[in-house]
Amino acid sequence: MGEQTVTQFPQEILEQYAGLGIDLQALFSAGHLGERMGIRILEASPDKVVGTMPVEGNTQPYGLLHGGASAVLAETLGSVGAMLHGGPSKIAVGVDLNATHHRGMSSGLVTGTASPVHRGRSSATYEVVIMDDASGKRVCTARLTCMLRPAAPAATA
Repeated sequence: MGEQTVTQFPQEILEQYAGLGIDLQALFSAGHLGERMGIRILEASPDKVVGTMPVEGNTQPYGLLHGGASAVLAETLGSVGAMLHGGPSKIAVGVDLNATHHRGMSSGLVTGTASPVHRGRSSATYEVVIMDDASGKRVCTARLTCMLRPAAPAATA
């Protein structure tokens, strides 16, 4: 879990955030919960966010991938997409998440891909497809809607 992953951002995102003093790797990461779950964001743009998560350590008592773990991966990926869509002047706040779990897994790695369904001025919705890396089969399909709110002005010291 200690290995460092560098998220790939498209050039237009790097230019949009250049000079703002924002650490893109930290801002568009999986956060503390995602870190504990082993989530890695591999690619991030408003059009597509890709991340992975190990099954081991994220299981329920029967030894299968926990549905809540899939939901955390889905919300993480969809939120990153919504935040990138909103840009530096907005923050994304999840307001609706639903997930359908198609099959169980007891080991391996899953990869989630978030794709936009709707991108507006005040909300963004992403579909997240989570696949079993070994079999290529769909494990979960989720949909996340985020409200886009104005970012708080920088605090003055």
